[in-house]
Amino acid sequence: MSRDPLPAFYDDLDASLAELWRLLADGVGRNGSAFHTPALATVDGAGRPRLRTVVLRAADSAAGTLRFHCDRRSDKAREIGRAPLCALQGYDAAAKVQIRVEGEATLHTDDAIADAAWAAAQAMSRVAYGGEPGPGTALPSGDAYVLPDPEAAVTLGRPNFCAVGVRATRLDFLYLDRRGHRRAGWRRDGAVWTGSWLAP
Repeated sequence: MSRDPLPAFYDDLDASLAELWRLLADGVGRNGSAFHTPALATVDGAGRPRLRTVVLRAADSAAGTLRFHCDRRSDKAREIGRAPLCALQGYDAAAKVQIRVEGEATLHTDDAIADAAWAAAQAMSRVAYGGEPGPGTALPSGDAYVLPDPEAAVTLGRPNFCAVGVRATRLDFLYLDRRGHRRAGWRRDGAVWTGSWLAP
């Protein structure tokens, strides 16, 4: 019985790191990618873990950074502002690849990074940031909120918009295969990544 050939990164640590960043970059550029919407983990003020889905907007392998956006009124923005350590995780069931990223997040609200991200945002995204009341507010009914029209959202949404940069400090790449799983991890020391194979 024939089997698909093993991928080039299967027993190559450097190629595994390159594949990790390639998949994250693909997640930025392709809505259908499993890595377009990773789960983000933070910790709230009481030390409880919090988990939600975000949309990956940038992945820079050279800098070792990721970016997503959020509403500055949201719980996630408050949690990151209080405790910037966070983690992201994505899983592609078809490719049988899991990627985990741990790092330190920075909120960008009124700087050039936020301005550039806002300028590049689609109209439908801008509308969400102009909604009232803010995210997580208790409502008397499911439809008891208001969204602005796309033109008004340019002005109304910008004060609530926040770009979140994550400087990765640890990476974990898991590939599942019946012939033997492969898992690799890397830790950052300054600009240098040090990696090793890990037991799956």
